[in-house]
Amino acid sequence: MPRLIGLTLCVVFAILLILAISGPHSTLEAQNSLSVPKVLHNFKAANPPKIVPATEFIVGETQKRALADYRGRGVVLNFWATWCAPCVREMPQLDRLNAMIRRDNIDVITVSEDRPQQGSGAALIKKFYQINGLKHLPEAWDPKGKMMRRLAVRGLPTTILINAEGLEVGRIIGPAEWDHPKAVDFLRRLLSPKSK
Repeated sequence: MPRLIGLTLCVVFAILLILAISGPHSTLEAQNSLSVPKVLHNFKAANPPKIVPATEFIVGETQKRALADYRGRGVVLNFWATWCAPCVREMPQLDRLNAMIRRDNIDVITVSEDRPQQGSGAALIKKFYQINGLKHLPEAWDPKGKMMRRLAVRGLPTTILINAEGLEVGRIIGPAEWDHPKAVDFLRRLLSPKSK
């Protein structure tokens, strides 16, 4: 009889342990009651959300910025390059997206992975922004690809979605329809800091 009780307790404990472990690993959509719109079909939730490593990038010629500087705001962090055709196509959409969601305490940061042969990446990005009429995005670049490596970005374009607590909640590998109303609504609900 004591052996049966011990076995029963082990089974109950195992079931409780499985339930406790599986809870945090449920999908992000279920946690937040969000459904991913078709225009963001390549969205992959981070289950569970994970801390974004400390890493820096450059804005303009020399201004160092870190993702920690954006704590308290949501971030749409896009990695791109001028030689990447899908990246170039989505840059005007990301520019419009930033204009639409900044008031929701969400920033769109597009980080160039270009490796200019001469001069700084800032000059190359500035010229690209002027030619394409981009007005709402910071001229950000990752001089030696350190940020890209630290965040395990494998190809371009890749966009990492970071909440106000500094956690990666998901990523999109490949292009997306960033300024589509359903995409904008999804990003607002996913990334806007919750009022307390």
